[in-house]
Order: sequence, then structure tokens, then C-alpha cells
Amino acid sequence: MSDSKLLVIAAGGTGGHMFPAQALAEAMLAKGWRVKLSTDARGARYTGGFPDAVEIEQISSATFARGGILAKLAVPFRVVGGILGASFKMLGQKPDVVVGFGGYPTIPALGAAFLLRKPRMIHEQNGVLGRVNQIFSKRVDAVACGTWPTTLPDGVDGVHVGNPVRGAVLVKAGAGYIPPGDYPMSMLVIGGSQGARILSDVVPAAIANLPLDMLRHLRVFHQARGEDEDRVTAFYADQNITATVQPFFTDIPTLMSEAQLVISRSGASSVADISVIGRPSILVPFAAATGDHQTVNAQGLSEAGGAVVIQESALQVDALTATIQDILTQEKKAMSMAQAALSQGRPDATTSLVDMVEKLAQKAGK
Repeated sequence: MSDSKLLVIAAGGTGGHMFPAQALAEAMLAKGWRVKLSTDARGARYTGGFPDAVEIEQISSATFARGGILAKLAVPFRVVGGILGASFKMLGQKPDVVVGFGGYPTIPALGAAFLLRKPRMIHEQNGVLGRVNQIFSKRVDAVACGTWPTTLPDGVDGVHVGNPVRGAVLVKAGAGYIPPGDYPMSMLVIGGSQGARILSDVVPAAIANLPLDMLRHLRVFHQARGEDEDRVTAFYADQNITATVQPFFTDIPTLMSEAQLVISRSGASSVADISVIGRPSILVPFAAATGDHQTVNAQGLSEAGGAVVIQESALQVDALTATIQDILTQEKKAMSMAQAALSQGRPDATTSLVDMVEKLAQKAGK
């Protein structure tokens, strides 16, 4: 395998960055490439699903967004040190292509690739470029976009490939949807890696307000932050609602495929999973997202009729109860939403991204 081409993937520490990175890693390994992943301690939490063949390199990332004054003053030095360290490694590793998926941990690998003139590209999951991808968008050979249209700097052209989803999601792509009815139903509540507290505050109470004849058929799978897990679990139990509450579900694709309704943040990976599997959803964009990109992410599903979007400022218990009830009491509407969501799916996103990587390698090899 030493003669195989080498892909270096750099991804930051959220599922939104790591899940599409995992999808690309799986596909490139299947193509006979070697794959190395560069991420930080936060990103390392998401590497459990990566194939064992992926060599994972954990780096120390630096960001102005966290830490005190001294930590912020040290950021430029850590960044420069990270880029120089990555450059020395690349001189020995000789990667054929470097792909960044966003987040501060991608700076060393992309910076080194820029200095060494290695073939390089970025994939932006959201409809608005993240800070790091904004910096590198004019310093890479190609920009792949997961959400379309994506706002890009003047002079930068993007290629709409969609957001790659993991193999576990592709297995459930277009899975048959059982509309809501007078029989066991499932609801999945996922808040992403950031800002899930408001879902833990509002969603359980909204569900508890549903009619008793609906609640007796309903089972809830609720992803809550660790600090919220006990109180959310206790609330569901006190209301006699059948619920499983965990900080992280390892089988999201299966739970989503079995759900009649999904309530979720509109992170790029969540929107991609919902659309590829094809499920009705209520999306609550993260209000503090850079450039309000989660609202942009939700736009396609909303306009197609596959999702109801509720902004954080409007997320009230009674309004959410009414929206849930509206979907779960109308079989035809739920079916229509599932089909509309499916129409927005890009199950070929990984294949399109693989093609871009291979063409970049071929162009550099000429």
C-alpha cells in the first residue's frame, strides 16, 4: 500500500465537519488510497466511526474564540508553529491531495499545503463560508459546496456537490416511510454539537402537551447535552412519556429511518441526513451560528415543503406543540413532507467529491 496515493483530510471538532470527512475517508479507502486525518481533541471524539485504516493525527488547535488574554496572544505563535510542523511532516509524507472541511484545526494542514504548493481544496458544508474556509477559499485549487447557493468571495467559483453522508446513512437512503397513525410512532430530537439546550428546555414540554391518545403511541429519542440529560430524562418520566435520552446516539441513521418526525438543529450534516433518508422535520436554526448559516442550510428543505422552520426567538411550547400535532395527525401531509425532503437529498455527494479529489490529483501528476 506504500505506493498508493495519500489523501490528508483536515477537519475541525464538530460533527458538521467530521461526518462528511468520514464519508470521504471511507470512499477514498475503497478506491485504494491511503488516508490520514488531522484534527484536534474535540474532533477526536467523532473518530470512533472512522475506518481503522485511517491514520489519525491529533493536533493542538488555536482559536481567538476561546481562552483568556494570554491564550489569545499565543494564538498566532501556535498557528505558525502548527503550520511549520505540518510542513515538515508533509515533506516526508508527500500527500497527493489535502482536503479541508473547516474549523481551526484545518489551518496547519491547509497552511502547509499552501506553502508547499500541494494540490488542495476545501469543502464547505454550510451556505455561508466558515471563518477558516473564508481565509483559504482564495488559496486552494477548488471549493466544493455542500449547500447551494453558497455565498462565496468575489472571484471564487464553487462546485455544488452536496454534503457527503456516512455509509451508515447511505444504507438508509430513501428508506420506506411509515406515516403517523394510531399505532406506535417514533420521534427523534437532535441538537447537534452546539446549542442544544433550548431544545431540552422547550421540546419535552411541547411533547407533554400533545393529546393523551397520541402520547400513548409515541416514543421519543432525545439527544441532550450531558449537563441536561438527567433533568430531561426525569421530565419525560414524570410525564409518563416513553423516552430515551442520551448525549450522543451512535445509531442516528437507524433512529431517523424509523422516525415519523425529526426535530433538529439545521446543521449541514443533520439537514443532509434528513434529506437523504427522507423524513419530515421541524428545524430550529442555531441563532448564534456564524452568518446565520443554519437558516440558510434549512432554506432548501423548507422551500421544498419538507421541513417547518422555527427560529429560536419563536420557539415557544404551545407553538411547537401545534406544529408537531399538525404533522402527526395528517398522514398525507407527513407523507408529502417525507417525499419533499427526499427530493432535496444528494446521496451522490460523496461520489462527486471523490471525483474532484481524483481530478485534482491527476492534474497535479501531469
